[in-house]
Amino acid sequence: MAIIGDVLIIIGATFLMLGALGIIRMPDVYNRLQAGTKATTLGAMSLILGVGFINTSFLLKSLILIVFIALSNPISSSTIARASHKAGISLYKKSVVDKCRDNTDKEVK
Repeated sequence: MAIIGDVLIIIGATFLMLGALGIIRMPDVYNRLQAGTKATTLGAMSLILGVGFINTSFLLKSLILIVFIALSNPISSSTIARASHKAGISLYKKSVVDKCRDNTDKEVK
């Protein structure tokens, strides 16, 4: 179990490192948010699961944390993207699609 945990921790650290690189290299807030969210979700889940495999007394807690991350991270990133769009932060000039622009006229009151 410790070997599996070590491998998962290495995978998680790699995803987090690549996500940090993506955040630095991406041109606008929306691309940075996408890179950070995907990498954080996969990286943190792998790290937490690796800790759970290394110390099996934390395995149930690790699984609960993974479920929480899987549910909350996409919701929070879409909320940040929507708030950025409402604040008027523009897309990168080479962006092709703006799906939020279509939804601003149809807001529920």
